[in-house]
Amino acid sequence: MVLALLKYGLSRRYPVREEIPRTPDLKKHYDVVIIGGGGHGVSLAYYLATKHGITDIAILEKGYLGGGNTARNTTVIRSNYITSQSIKFYAASMRLYENLANELDYNLMYSRRGQLTLSHSDGVSRALRLRADSGTFLGERNEILDRQQIKELVPSLNLDIEGRPILKGLWHPDAATARHDAVAWGYAIRACDRGVELHQKTQVTGLTLDKNKVTEVQTNRGNVSAGAVVQCVAGHSSVVAGMVGLRLPIRSFPLQAMVTHPVKPFLDPMVSSTALHCYISQSARGELVIGGGSDPYELYNTRSTLDMKESLAASALEMFPFIGDLKILRQWAGITDMTPDYSPVMGRSPLANYWLDAGWGTWGFKSTPASGIYLAQAIAEDRVPEMIRPFRLDRFETFDLVNEMGATAASH
Repeated sequence: MVLALLKYGLSRRYPVREEIPRTPDLKKHYDVVIIGGGGHGVSLAYYLATKHGITDIAILEKGYLGGGNTARNTTVIRSNYITSQSIKFYAASMRLYENLANELDYNLMYSRRGQLTLSHSDGVSRALRLRADSGTFLGERNEILDRQQIKELVPSLNLDIEGRPILKGLWHPDAATARHDAVAWGYAIRACDRGVELHQKTQVTGLTLDKNKVTEVQTNRGNVSAGAVVQCVAGHSSVVAGMVGLRLPIRSFPLQAMVTHPVKPFLDPMVSSTALHCYISQSARGELVIGGGSDPYELYNTRSTLDMKESLAASALEMFPFIGDLKILRQWAGITDMTPDYSPVMGRSPLANYWLDAGWGTWGFKSTPASGIYLAQAIAEDRVPEMIRPFRLDRFETFDLVNEMGATAASH
């Protein structure tokens, strides 16, 4: 990666090469068709090609590469969850992220920052202790900090918020951030290097069924058949699944965030408070990235609202009162696909050749490498790996849930 950057910097030609191929014509048939060209779709294609030698793949993206939720998240990578199933899965994803830039030979701006989750009540302190102990038991680094330790870690944080003083904090030192766009670009470039086709501005308009199998994928650029079809469409999971008659236990809500104009670095860890419905971090460019809980109503729209802007600003000021003069640079929203137990749906669908990657809610970005590598294994071997078996669709029928409702960075 270092040599590539040096060559690029010294080159007389910019860009040095067209890294993402132009959209080719659609073929009549592919071994695998992936619906959705976000982080999960291109990650899956990359691991199918590199780990299993399956390269006859078409990624169908209705907009542009990584232009959906991948471009609209706040880049947090962590594994401080509650259940053993989730902790193991997200810890595996964190490990993959650590070496991903070298593997892809692409600068992902990966930065280990640590995450501090604040408690303002005894009840929340007990819940954070449970999360710390659960992670520690499985080999993940988590610890509970007292007020003095919090002050030493984040000197600029206001501990004495009126009516909600900070009592404890859950410190997760291995939490990190990475450039969200770069993750999608890196995976897509390396997948296409191996023969995968990326079809941008190619919208799926329908799916043809014959008995228990998807026989054709209909698009605005023509129809294709496939040996296997996978949907990785985040907030529109229910809509696409509905094309094959599947009703998923998913409800979609907008999730908003915003950034301020850049200032000099003062905040290295990511700080979140479920009581204030707010989390805040500082980007590599110096912007303060501020996010919170989902909107309280279902909507397939990425518009932003003044109500959420005021709420996020008020909560951020409670934690860091001195930022009051900063101007908001931009505000945006993604669409979260929430399941009843706040865990994803991965693996087989009731159809013979149709696979699901859905229900990630606010946790899609941090799961990008692990979702790709394990779902690729499932498709290639026609056998669901143990790591993702707890996230099967039929758990909602058997009530074998993976409840992660209390593990959000900001309460939803």
